[in-house]
Amino acid sequence: MEDSQSVEILMHSTTSKIQQLQKAFAELESHRAITLNMKWKQLEEHFHGLEKSLKRRFTELEDQEKEFETKIVQSKEILEKREAAVVAKERASLERLQEKRDAAVSAISFALEKRRKPFSVEPTVNIANQHDSSVMQEKPLNAMVTESNIEDNGEHYENGNVEVKSYPELVKLCQEMDSDGIHKFISDNRKDLAAMREEIPPALKAAADPASLVLDSLKGFYNSEIINSDAKKDANLLGLRRTCIMLMECLSSLLSNMKMESIPRVISESVKARAKTIAEDWKPKLDDLDVDANHGNSLEAHAFLQLLATFGINSDFDQEDLTKLIPMVSRRRQTADLCRSLGLSDKMPGVINVLVNIGRQIDAVNLAFAFELTEKFPPVPLLKSYLNEASKAPGKSGNTPTVQNDINEKELNALKAVIKCIEDHNLEEQYPVDPLQKRVLQMEKAKADKKRATEVPKPQPKRPRANGVCHGSRVANVATDKNFYARTTDRYPPCLYERQYAYTGPTDTHIPSFMATPAYNLPGHGNFFANGYHYQATYLH
Repeated sequence: MEDSQSVEILMHSTTSKIQQLQKAFAELESHRAITLNMKWKQLEEHFHGLEKSLKRRFTELEDQEKEFETKIVQSKEILEKREAAVVAKERASLERLQEKRDAAVSAISFALEKRRKPFSVEPTVNIANQHDSSVMQEKPLNAMVTESNIEDNGEHYENGNVEVKSYPELVKLCQEMDSDGIHKFISDNRKDLAAMREEIPPALKAAADPASLVLDSLKGFYNSEIINSDAKKDANLLGLRRTCIMLMECLSSLLSNMKMESIPRVISESVKARAKTIAEDWKPKLDDLDVDANHGNSLEAHAFLQLLATFGINSDFDQEDLTKLIPMVSRRRQTADLCRSLGLSDKMPGVINVLVNIGRQIDAVNLAFAFELTEKFPPVPLLKSYLNEASKAPGKSGNTPTVQNDINEKELNALKAVIKCIEDHNLEEQYPVDPLQKRVLQMEKAKADKKRATEVPKPQPKRPRANGVCHGSRVANVATDKNFYARTTDRYPPCLYERQYAYTGPTDTHIPSFMATPAYNLPGHGNFFANGYHYQATYLH
């Protein structure tokens, strides 16, 4: 402001300077014989022009300064609002944390009170069903010792049902440090995986060494007898790998509920050294994976990153190498938490750029929201570009019916993915889903119509059978020709029914009795026309 005032003062003094110059010029003219009136007018016009130009420029600068000050005020207001929002979130988080702490303290107090009683007993059934049974059993001494040691380690659980187990076999396997048995138990109870995931962290605390137990469970992750190309098709190996990842996640959950000073007792230096050895053995095997491995759902890359995060050994590996693995697991729900645990939050802009460049805009939008990068990566343009790319036909594949079906299927899947992303992140105001949903219904109807047209056979005209029996109106032959069904079965061997179709149903040996009734004056003949052509029929039972 001081500079602008000084400039304004100098501009106001311009008139006086011009007058002084005019007097000096007049004095000079009085000493000359030749008049200089014409030259003075030119000089005067020149200086007045400069004065007007300076005043105009000064006015523009003042306007720009006022505009800049207005923007500063607006920015300060936005920052204040954001600070207020952050403070509100912090208070809410602190309140939730306090509630969790209170719940943990009450649970610990309840457990300590029970242990003060001699010969502590507990029901063999769930607490929720305690009123239905009066059967009580004395707690084993080794179980009491194990739980006492765990409490000495300072473990805190948010719920108070630490001692309630829906799967007592799982607790026993953890006490016995039986990693193979845990794998088999999880595989046998995979239908209740969601409930079991909640039970595994409390069960792990019953183990003498939970970290070593989890490391023992990783020994079959890379089966040397199965080559990489077959590993993706081996259902047993895929299930084992998912179980390994889940066990490492459950160990992380167990550690997150412990006091900081108690974690080194579980994750000791020897355990870290063993985990590092396993990670160094796994890392070269990831070199064969490309950026688009398994479309962002790579179990191998996820297990490697989870191993580093769970056992806290990520500092022993190059961050750039770890960042290159993130696109391989971008579709996994744990990706954002993994990145934070590994200290890769500042690398996320580069990861999102990679995902956008390889056509995985949905994953890019999810990570942008997870790390609050939506201003740098606006979600709506990314989703629209994803739909545009999905609806494009491949360049050199032609326009055959098969190619067109593939394009339609790809576009339909893309529409559903975009709708889900919009709903997950509440983007309906920026990107309405009604047109997209109408397009989905339209494509699904067209797909169903096309499928119905190809699957339903056209009715064939009546023609004589191979054995000379015609479609007549006589019914008497149906009852007398009892060997007709046996001949039909012998003529068309059962191996024909072992082919894969879009439906599953019984074979022709399960024909209901009412199929032989003469409603159409025909004997039952299974899924074959008289000319021997096979067709798909809807079973009646």
